[in-house]
Amino acid sequence: MEPVRAVLIDIDGVLTVSWKALPGAVEALRRVRASGVAVSLITNTTSRTRASIADALAAEGFPVGTEDILTTPAVTAAYLAEHCPGARCALLNSGDIREDLVGVTLIDDDDTVPDVVVVGGAGPEFDHASLNRVFGHLQRGARLVAMHRNLYWRTDQGLQLDTGAYLLGLEQAARTEAEITGKPAPAFFETALARLGVRPGEALMVGDDIESDVLAAQRTGITGVLVKTGKYLPETHRAASGTPDHVLDSFADLPELLDRLSSAGAR
Repeated sequence: MEPVRAVLIDIDGVLTVSWKALPGAVEALRRVRASGVAVSLITNTTSRTRASIADALAAEGFPVGTEDILTTPAVTAAYLAEHCPGARCALLNSGDIREDLVGVTLIDDDDTVPDVVVVGGAGPEFDHASLNRVFGHLQRGARLVAMHRNLYWRTDQGLQLDTGAYLLGLEQAARTEAEITGKPAPAFFETALARLGVRPGEALMVGDDIESDVLAAQRTGITGVLVKTGKYLPETHRAASGTPDHVLDSFADLPELLDRLSSAGAR
């Protein structure tokens, strides 16, 4: 393995749950940064802007700023600019993320058929009327772009349904397939690597979702690290489509893993 120059880190379920720091996570991130390894927090979270996420993490003591965070909405804006320039977009999402959708033309007029339906994170907004409205747009030819297809995430109230549960139904009903912009899309990881100026073999990806975080990163050449926090479930681990390169009890164990990898590479 090449020397580790960068670590890509999922946020929800790895560093925090319901935006409260997990035990040992703050100190572990401080140690990683002090070692000189570059850090990028990459997240499918769609309920907050990059600035809001940075503020929430800083309030918990994490040494991060807005420039360290790559969100699915930001990547989605770049994707739409490249693949659907000038498109009129209808957004279904829980939370206000317009600040990160730079250059995207959003329409709120229910009588106007959009060129693209953009689906973000699930929440109370995903009611029958809203989903049925999206279904109607898709029947009239709108493209379906989804920020992710996660089935659930963990909060302090336990596991909660996420976009993927609804997206499957929309795809089946409208006989279409969503274009995914966030994890596990390879472009999401490639964007993070490009921002840090590192090659895939020089990076680790730390996540609690074995498929979307870890195995997806491994398929792009990044070393995958699964943590047993957040949405981690033993049965999901056993039934996964592949094997993580490393498995840790929590993010707090990452500095020791980096030390072991550094020692092994120096031999």
